[in-house]
Amino acid sequence: MITVFVNGCFDILHRGHIELFQYARSIGDRVIVAVDSDKKITKDKGLGRPVNNLKDRIYFLSRLKDVDEVLYFDTIEELENLVKKMAPDVMVVGSDWRKKVVVGGQYAKTIKYFERIDGYSTTKIIQDTCNR
Repeated sequence: MITVFVNGCFDILHRGHIELFQYARSIGDRVIVAVDSDKKITKDKGLGRPVNNLKDRIYFLSRLKDVDEVLYFDTIEELENLVKKMAPDVMVVGSDWRKKVVVGGQYAKTIKYFERIDGYSTTKIIQDTCNR
């Protein structure tokens, strides 16, 4: 069984997220998704974020057919410990992480990069909605 680990905020689910999970499923048998806590998102993205609280984000993600398990973390250290504990065969991260240090990446057998879908980002959706 091939385990795939994915993490992120997943604040407002959009096509890019769904395609990410589909990609993860296509390379593995079990897809684990770890989401940032509300506190961490507010710290990283600012006031007004997240739009959807942690309980709701976990609910949405856990109902997707390509997601087998949903976990959450409050800090980078907790994320690293989750990856270490899960010891995934594959860790999938966005292509924008290609030249960056992937938190917990040393505990995955391999890292694969997912090409982001142009025009899809939670921040862009929020900005476009506010500008209407």
